[in-house]
Amino acid sequence: MGVPPIRPADRAFAKPRRRLPAAVAALVALLAVGAGVVVSLATPAPRPASAPAGDFSAARAYRTVEVIAARPHVAGSAANDRVREHLVGALRGLGLETEVQDAVAPEAGQLSGAAGGATLARVRNVVARLPGTDPTGKVFLVAHYDSVQTGPGGNDDAAGTATILEVARALTTGPRPRNDVVFVLTDAEEACLCGAAGFAADHPLADGGGVVLNLEARGSTGPVIMFETSRNNAKLVDVFGRAAPHPVGTSFAVEIYRALPNDTDFTAFLDRDFVGLNSAYIDGGAIYHTPLDVPARMDRGSLQMHGDNALGLAREFGRTDLGDLRSGHDDTYFPVLGLLVRYPGGLNLPLAVAALLAVGALGWLLRRRGRATAGTLAAGAGLALAPVVVAPLGAWLLWAAITTIRPGYAELLDPYRPGWYRLAVVALAATVLLCWYALLRRRFGPAALAFGGLLWLALFGVLLAVLVPGAAYLTTLPALAGALAGLAALATRRDGPWPVVAVTLAGAVAVIILLPTVVLLFPALGMGMGAVAALFATLLGLAALPVVDLLHPRAGGQRGLLALRARRLGALPAGAAFVAAAVFAGVGLAVDRFDADHPVPTHLMYALDAGTRKAAWLSHEEMPQPWTDSYVDRNISVADDFPGIGDGELRAGPAPAASLPAPKLEVLADDRTGDQRVLRVRVTPQRSVRLLTLHVDTRTATVRSATVAGRDVPVKAREGRWGFGVVFHAPPPEGVEITLTLVPRGDTVTVRAMDASDGLSSVPGFRARPANVGVVGSHSSEMLAVAQTYTL
Repeated sequence: MGVPPIRPADRAFAKPRRRLPAAVAALVALLAVGAGVVVSLATPAPRPASAPAGDFSAARAYRTVEVIAARPHVAGSAANDRVREHLVGALRGLGLETEVQDAVAPEAGQLSGAAGGATLARVRNVVARLPGTDPTGKVFLVAHYDSVQTGPGGNDDAAGTATILEVARALTTGPRPRNDVVFVLTDAEEACLCGAAGFAADHPLADGGGVVLNLEARGSTGPVIMFETSRNNAKLVDVFGRAAPHPVGTSFAVEIYRALPNDTDFTAFLDRDFVGLNSAYIDGGAIYHTPLDVPARMDRGSLQMHGDNALGLAREFGRTDLGDLRSGHDDTYFPVLGLLVRYPGGLNLPLAVAALLAVGALGWLLRRRGRATAGTLAAGAGLALAPVVVAPLGAWLLWAAITTIRPGYAELLDPYRPGWYRLAVVALAATVLLCWYALLRRRFGPAALAFGGLLWLALFGVLLAVLVPGAAYLTTLPALAGALAGLAALATRRDGPWPVVAVTLAGAVAVIILLPTVVLLFPALGMGMGAVAALFATLLGLAALPVVDLLHPRAGGQRGLLALRARRLGALPAGAAFVAAAVFAGVGLAVDRFDADHPVPTHLMYALDAGTRKAAWLSHEEMPQPWTDSYVDRNISVADDFPGIGDGELRAGPAPAASLPAPKLEVLADDRTGDQRVLRVRVTPQRSVRLLTLHVDTRTATVRSATVAGRDVPVKAREGRWGFGVVFHAPPPEGVEITLTLVPRGDTVTVRAMDASDGLSSVPGFRARPANVGVVGSHSSEMLAVAQTYTL
């Protein structure tokens, strides 16, 4: 394509008389705005135990964290019983009506499907109520008090539980709220969300629904993000923006979370007649679900932020008419320098179309004013997509290279000290963008390239407004601001101050809108998906291209040595960004080493067939660490032998058979009617375990219906030999009674029972981990499973 050469006159939006001072002023302004954005996302200072009685104190709440997270306390364990007794005593000590809901409850969400069949648990929820003076409904503060089997849960979710106790204390020191406030501390969240499901479905206080504030943590630090809402959230978001002292939340996060296969206790309430908000802090994910999740690892500022927001929201919902919270639409919202900006979601598409029209008007005016031709505008539009593709690809390749050097990262949600790596990804995205700009600027002109960047932002805005409405603001608003700034710059003298002011203001809008997304995406998705953060960093750079242009010499008119010098000067920003990316990645590798305080994660299980006396070590690690590799040497599927573990391939190795009993299976009744056989059995663990499973060999019978511990459960067939199964968490010592209505295919029915406990130290052949080798965060690390087949 033939393109006219750049004329000596600069085709940028701004042509200040003093280019360097203008560039410095614009960059300082954007850096100041960026610093303000980062500061606004910081956690508040934790308040001491001497804080006023009506305030939330992280120091007071932390005392409860230390009690709850003294040791792992998986649902059904003696340690969990002790935690529950402490919670009941603390709530009753506040004068609250307190009870323990003891029930068998089904799972909520999709967490346990891999084990096959219906999932239930015996749960013991702690429920307390602060009666309102003139209730219009109920406000529920929810957190789970159980932990995973491998860690004490200092953050997940002792933080949420301790926050609720401190909020309850603060509420009882002042006037009673208008509405009932119910404190729900759920059991068996880690296993299957069964505690929340049991409360929402069966507890009398759940009748009629209400407003749920669920408190979670998936890390050890960072701002508390309100990341999920019920549908039609406009009035809820209005209260959040007004009443939460630190309102960090985005409609983009809500859209993404709704699309992901992730669940919390909040899921169980959304399945019923409830509305509400779900909040968590999520940075520091390396310790998530591991033995390192101890109280000492907690950022007290994150705990303070949890409490400040929960207390503010509890008070506001406590005095609000709760009968009118379903608005009929979702809001679009995002944080702006400590505030929450929101507007009706119905404006997303009109704003996106307006941004696209504004960019189109800018292109028309650029051509009319002689700043660009149709050819350069088209080239700018086509070429602006290049950094959008290349920068995320570069970030992915960078992380692939780093994990090749340090393969232990593959088992971590995020590195222990990810800050340097995050900076490296941002610097790499800047390298791609600045290199692209330096190569193309002189040929196609600054205005055409800036137009191309804004055009893609506007097009993405329209696409998002249609497909993911709550995310449309991310590109629509920067595109609209950039187009309006370009139009304003064209309406004034290019060599005056106002074009620089206009493009700087547009860049500030992009920083305010997109920088929080870049900052929050890193901990939300982990470094393995750092390419997503690189994408949004690149979009931010495209929106700020007119400011970037001020870093370069004037775009045209140079010849000979002057032109060569201009090209070299233009390459300096890209070169500096590349050096920064390399330095940041190198410092990350030097700083974030595995040691006793930051161990390399490993995953190991032990499985024994009590009938054949064959045993195996099993691991989920695709590329086993040296410690794990000493146990496993091949890939196998355990679907036939241990259907309660799952049906995926695992690494495996031979293991000595331990002297452990399988769960006992007793036939309590066996009735035949026509072609049906009704079997009533009891499965009883013969040791202290955290779960029981029973699977039916569908080659021998078809399951028509099933009842577990008195509850009817859905019959969900799956592929493979063991087509129907029951998984029961926290089984009582007396066992679990199961009734199966079957259509047998012969004279006998084959079932396989399995139980699982935690801890491998007593297993023959197990060698203790070295100090710098840790346990990967999962629900199956350190599992000890024993199974046996029974023919009935």
